[in-house]
Amino acid sequence: MKKILLLLTLLLSIQFSTVSAQTQLEVNGVTVPRKIEFQNKTLQLNGAGGRSKMWLEVYVQALYLSQLSQDPQFIIDSDTEMAIRIEITSSMVSSNKLTKAMNTGFEKSAGSNLEELRPRIEDFKKLLSDAIKEKDVFVLGYNPLDQTINVYKNEVLKGKVPGFDFKKALFGIWLSNKPVDETLKKHLLGI
Repeated sequence: MKKILLLLTLLLSIQFSTVSAQTQLEVNGVTVPRKIEFQNKTLQLNGAGGRSKMWLEVYVQALYLSQLSQDPQFIIDSDTEMAIRIEITSSMVSSNKLTKAMNTGFEKSAGSNLEELRPRIEDFKKLLSDAIKEKDVFVLGYNPLDQTINVYKNEVLKGKVPGFDFKKALFGIWLSNKPVDETLKKHLLGI
């Protein structure tokens, strides 16, 4: 009996150490890294989930933070390194559809700042205007040193958009009181 308990304990400890040591997570068939490097900092996966439109998975999104949190307002207001990673999962996603969805998201999250942000929103949309195909990966990383959103597509820097206010509106698309998708918001917060 002692040998069986010892063996069971050993197997369970191996299983738990394997789970905690995994470097990636699978979400809707997409491999999501548990950590990413941005601005020479390691950001931790806070949460990840899929975004659906009319019963079709369109992308898998992950939120990376330097300090994990389940408080959406804390994340939006935080002036620290953070990033959103979006992997396109449908050939139905085009740059036109993505930027149109971004417009809707900014309208919800920017509130009274929308008109002030509009020129930078247009600059941001231009950075997303290249043809988009399935498996493309976008990383929208916030750098507090110069208060810019760095837009990467498939690990290539497409450009930067300035402003802490822009960062707050961008992250608010998914984390504000009026997110584009309530279920995705919960997944990003790890709830």
